[in-house]
Amino acid sequence: MYQLIRPLLFALPPETAHSIALSVLRVAHRLGLLSILHRAPKSESVSLMGLHFPNRLGVAAGLDKNGTVIDALGALGFGFVEVGTVTPVPQAGNARPRLFRLIEDEALINRMGFPNDGIAAIATRLRARQYRGICGVNIGKNATTPIDRAVDDYVACLRGVYSFADYVAVNISSPNTADLRRLQQGEHLRALLSQLVLTRDELGHAGRRVPLLVKLTCDLGEDNLIEAAKVAVECGIDGLIASNTTIARDHFDGRTTQEGGLSGAPLRAPALRSVACIRSAVGSQFPIIGVGGIASAFDAIAMRKAGADLVQIYTGLVYRGPCLAADILKVNSNV
Repeated sequence: MYQLIRPLLFALPPETAHSIALSVLRVAHRLGLLSILHRAPKSESVSLMGLHFPNRLGVAAGLDKNGTVIDALGALGFGFVEVGTVTPVPQAGNARPRLFRLIEDEALINRMGFPNDGIAAIATRLRARQYRGICGVNIGKNATTPIDRAVDDYVACLRGVYSFADYVAVNISSPNTADLRRLQQGEHLRALLSQLVLTRDELGHAGRRVPLLVKLTCDLGEDNLIEAAKVAVECGIDGLIASNTTIARDHFDGRTTQEGGLSGAPLRAPALRSVACIRSAVGSQFPIIGVGGIASAFDAIAMRKAGADLVQIYTGLVYRGPCLAADILKVNSNV
C-alpha cells in the first residue's frame, strides 16, 4: 500500500510529507488499523542495561521528535522507540528548507537543528503513553546555549525526563548545532558524561536507575571513535549508539551541495565500520545500538554481525514504508 501513496508524499516538500505521515499514523492507530495492516511477527526478546526489549528493532531519534506517535510506532511492532532530540526549552530549529531527499540514493540530508516542543511538553506525552515497549529519549542543548554551558542543558533534560524515560541518549554528534560535535572529544566529553552520571546516580537514589547512552558519529574517524568509546565506558555510561548522520559526501561525486547530516543508504557502510570499531574497543558485553542505512532485514542482520546488540531505523521507513518493521522481523525474529 505504501508504494501506492509514496509518489503523493514525495510530491510534497519533505518536511510537509513527514508531518502528514505522522498525522496519518496517529489516526490509523486510533482507528485500530495499524495492528491489522502491519501485524508484526512474534520476536525474541532481549534484556540489556536492566531493560527488557520485546525485540531488537527500534525507531531512531529524529522521526518522532516530539513524542506524538509513540503508541502508533509501537503498534507497528517496534521493540523500542527513541523520541527527540529534545532540548530544555522549545525551539524552532534552523531555517527552512532544511530537509532534502536524494531519491536515487535512498538518502536524506537534514539540517533541522533540533526543532522541538521542549522538555516539559515531551515529558507530559511520555507520561501519557500506552506503549509498553521501551521508550528512550534523545537529549541535546538549545542552540542559544554557549558550548561551555552545554552541560547545564543536558542535565536539565535528564532531570526533566528521568521519571518517564526508559533510557536517555545523549546527542553530542549532530552536525546541525554549532560546535556541538566538540563535545565528543577530550575533556569536553569526560566532563559532560561525568556530570550526567553523577546526576543520574542522584536521581536514582529512589530506586529507579535509568540507563545513559551516548550517540556518536562515524565522522570522528577510528582513533577518535575508540577514544570516545573508552571515555564513555570509564565514566559509567551504559551504552553507545552509532552512527549519527555524516557530513561526508564521498558517495556523491559533487552531485549535491546541500549542507547537513546525511542518512540512508550511503551511511550504511560507515555506520557498520563504526559499530565494528566500537565493539573492538569496548569488548563483547558493552551494549551498542547500531543505526544508519538499514532498509532491509539483511541490512539489520549485517549490523548485528558488525557488533550491534540492537538496531534502529528511520530513513528506511521513508523509502520503504511502515511495513519495513514487520519485513525485518519476519526474516529474522532475533534481528
